[in-house]
Amino acid sequence: MISKDKVKTVLKLGVLNLARVAYYQVGLRTGLNPVKRIKAAPILGPLFNQSEGQLSSSGKTDYLFQPFGWKNAVKVDEIQWDKSVLTEGKYEFFSRPWFLLSDFGSTVGDIKGIWEASRFDWAIGLAIEHQKGKSDAVQLLNQTCSDWLDKNPPYMGPNWKCGQEASIRVMHIAFAAKLLGQVEKPTESILMFVKAHLKRIAPTMSYAVAQDNNHGTSEAAALFIGGTWLVHSGDKKAEKWVRLGRKWLENRARHLIEEDGSFSQYSVNYHRVMLDTYTMSELWRREMSVPAFSSLLYSRLKSATNWLYQLTDEISGDAPNMGHNDGARLLPLTDSSYRDFRPSVQLAAKVFCNRAAWQRSGGYDKALQFLGLSKPTESLEKQCSFHFSDGGYFGLRNRSGAFAFVTYPKYRFRPAQCDALHIDLWLNGVNLLRDGGTFSYNAGQEYIDYYSGARSHNTIEFDGRDQMPRVGRFLLGEWLKPNSVQWTPEIMCCQAGYRDYLANQHTRTVTLSETSLLVEDQISGFDTKATLRWRLAPSRWQLIGNQVANGEHTINITCSHEPKSIKLVQGKESRHYYREEDTPVIEVEVTSDCKIITEYIFIQ
Repeated sequence: MISKDKVKTVLKLGVLNLARVAYYQVGLRTGLNPVKRIKAAPILGPLFNQSEGQLSSSGKTDYLFQPFGWKNAVKVDEIQWDKSVLTEGKYEFFSRPWFLLSDFGSTVGDIKGIWEASRFDWAIGLAIEHQKGKSDAVQLLNQTCSDWLDKNPPYMGPNWKCGQEASIRVMHIAFAAKLLGQVEKPTESILMFVKAHLKRIAPTMSYAVAQDNNHGTSEAAALFIGGTWLVHSGDKKAEKWVRLGRKWLENRARHLIEEDGSFSQYSVNYHRVMLDTYTMSELWRREMSVPAFSSLLYSRLKSATNWLYQLTDEISGDAPNMGHNDGARLLPLTDSSYRDFRPSVQLAAKVFCNRAAWQRSGGYDKALQFLGLSKPTESLEKQCSFHFSDGGYFGLRNRSGAFAFVTYPKYRFRPAQCDALHIDLWLNGVNLLRDGGTFSYNAGQEYIDYYSGARSHNTIEFDGRDQMPRVGRFLLGEWLKPNSVQWTPEIMCCQAGYRDYLANQHTRTVTLSETSLLVEDQISGFDTKATLRWRLAPSRWQLIGNQVANGEHTINITCSHEPKSIKLVQGKESRHYYREEDTPVIEVEVTSDCKIITEYIFIQ
């Protein structure tokens, strides 16, 4: 029997979105959806023109493909398409139509371990190797594409199951052609490759849109990029895909990106995926010399660029690990760390603002260089304190180089994690107070509960349960609403609170000075206990009484009522998908309504 909580939560997703999902599911079961009847001719011959892909030789390529930005790197001609890069298990059903395969029932565990290599990130890498003069890069690119097509014929096996995965392949293959200078005179094979993918993506576009996330933006971008390329190459029938892609790129920008730049998924990494998607779409639009998008789209993308710019650390390139993080990096034009967000910000700042995010030269400029773009002489305004009220985010910055990032529950779209009133603290490139991350979507419910729960965030957990109840694998119920929201940048202070579905109340006031972060938590309404957690950067922390110190920084904790306990325990964090590491965690447990004051002194 379906609970009232689940019904209420599902209805919040929107009646139209529910109808789109139902239409998709019924269409698949009955065969009415044309996606079950599409066919594609065998794609033979090299995708890229070898003769046009030659430059003066500087030796053979030494490019290696590194899954998820941290797994063991491999040569592209050693990739096994049926082997999970996460679990090393073998997927058995490559000869079955994609719609007969289960979403989560495979023997390899997390299906993303199979999908990762089939996103064609390596196509971008090999195209860049060609730009560097590596004589065998295009030949290796063709061989790898040919091997993929041999093992993944159209619409068979897991790599055709997800429209977004197919879309990412289209975008990567198109930009590989752009980097190789082969957009104007593409091979017939590559056009067939693109067309086969668009035939798979278009019939399920309504399902992608119903998710209100980056599935819709990615699939719209693939239809627009692939469709314009086909039309440009003489296939006028592809105009239907261009219109569909443009329509949903416009719609998704208007609907999913707030005026202040916040994105529907409440995730820093998914924000990067969305921003890269629109950056690629705009660059391709210019390549094809087709009409511009609307002024509203460009306005939202300018705001979205500023949003990620404000959250990105200039020194390390890292950013808060907020929200779901599936290891995606859509436009890998640089060899920088997966957690370096600067290349995406620098490129988007050029494309949507005609400004540089950072004038100082750095590896993040390579994206501009490889795409033949000049670096703007004007810069974005200097990073500062902010209040993104549409999305529910505060940012406090001081002259000492400290940055405090605070979330509060402003949910127009479905929340992904119980991270209300979480705080990140950064100082000169180091993430001092941090978010636990995601780890995996399919490694077991205990991982989902831990990483998306209050235990994985710097906030309060009431009575050993989460801030919102789970009503599905990726769905939380009883969405929180904010109260007591105050923003006082003159004194570097912000405040927000919430009252949950069981009448527990948490109000948090945050003040940043030149030497410390002061956090006041007023809590009430719980039955037996409340637990405050501070997830710390790994170091030699020691607990003495109500003070935790590592020789450089000191954390003092006081409470209006004597706490039951203050402990320094070992927790887990995942800064890369499917990678788990130990991290120290302070746990403060109280048994009655009270105020807890935490002072993190980072400059003695």
